Amino acid sequence: MNIIIAGDGEVGLHLAELLAVEQHNITIVDPHEDLLNTFGSHTDLLTVAGDSTSISIMNNANIKKADLMISVVHDEKTNLLSCILAKKLGARRTIARINSTEYLTQESQKLLRDLGIDALVCPEKLAAKEIVNLLHQSAATEIFDFSDGKLSLFLIKLEENAPVIKKTLDQIANEYPDLGFRAIAIHRNSKTIIPRGNDYFMKNDLSYVLTKPDSIDLLLKLGGKQKFDIKDIMVIGGGRIGRKTAASLDKHLNIKLIEKDKERCNSLADQLDNTLVINGDAREIDLLIDEGIKGMDAFIAVTDNSETNILTCLHARKFGVKKTIALVENIDYIDISQNIGIDTIINKKLITASYIASFTMHAKVASIKHLSGINAEVLELVAEPSSMITKKPIRKLKIPTGAIIGGITRGKESFIADGDFQINENDKVVVFSLPEAVSKIEKFFK
Repeated sequence: MNIIIAGDGEVGLHLAELLAVEQHNITIVDPHEDLLNTFGSHTDLLTVAGDSTSISIMNNANIKKADLMISVVHDEKTNLLSCILAKKLGARRTIARINSTEYLTQESQKLLRDLGIDALVCPEKLAAKEIVNLLHQSAATEIFDFSDGKLSLFLIKLEENAPVIKKTLDQIANEYPDLGFRAIAIHRNSKTIIPRGNDYFMKNDLSYVLTKPDSIDLLLKLGGKQKFDIKDIMVIGGGRIGRKTAASLDKHLNIKLIEKDKERCNSLADQLDNTLVINGDAREIDLLIDEGIKGMDAFIAVTDNSETNILTCLHARKFGVKKTIALVENIDYIDISQNIGIDTIINKKLITASYIASFTMHAKVASIKHLSGINAEVLELVAEPSSMITKKPIRKLKIPTGAIIGGITRGKESFIADGDFQINENDKVVVFSLPEAVSKIEKFFK
């Protein structure tokens, strides 16, 4: 697929790197020539320095041959204009990043489609939704639902008391023959393992597990985790994510939101009737203590500064807060953050990439999730009629190295995959895959 990405910094470049691994032809349009020169010297991607709202620049990028145009600059008006222009110049499909939820109404989306914008992505709204889901499943480090919750992906960090420590997958299956979940990846010492029967779990492993709804309690028990109620929450940062998170929760929970900018505080106080908005610097420990951090059930740090978010979450852990969530935009910090005690990392680049990736695939995609902390993704693919995946039971399919089938949904039912399972057409199949295996696994479903 020929893809043009219009960006103005890291989001566009990161998206380009992710899609390039999947064998797409990528051209990046960015106004920062120095950044493009540095990036281009380390990759084979085409780069065009300039403004994506310029007709001549877009023609230089060969927009008339583009299968997909993605505009993810920070200014939403530029993204909207770039996509409208791209469609008129010949791009087959367009996706625009937006910040304002007003564009997400049905009426607005219809209007934008008529203008040539096929899809919208709002990273801040998606991030806030992810945070809210995590608070509902307090024991999980990361969670993502497939097929409206018929299957769920849980990330659990295994503590010393977890009953599965030093046991192999085969041993666990023998002890619990009717397990409704399956481990599909283990992240250990910065390496990702696709586990087989003789692989075992160790303390501090990050275990990715696909589960049916009625098996969640057993999964948490074997992972050494306990659910706990969340009532009192402290949010650091009153930007779009902090505001959307508070607005989603403050009718049912007690929320204190700390924001450094006084004008923004006044605006937040007008918008959030049930949230206590505090003007102050959350890096000041005395302020956190005065505002009751020791009694908080959850601490959410979503300022524009990754270092501040990491530091304040570590303070919260020291004061006994059970659930900490940090917005970490520097991807290099994610693995470190998870290993030093922060429960959950939110990253807008990965959230944006997860949404956009489904538009770039040849197989029919129901949903897709780029995972935090490891270079891998979990896809929910639809088995098309007469596709290779429907020809034989799973054990007789030559699934590529670097991929594993975790579960299947069929109508109202869900199943955890085993070697004897026969996938039928129109089944939705959840697959964990490393980047190099994505294009290979797609071929099984077409």
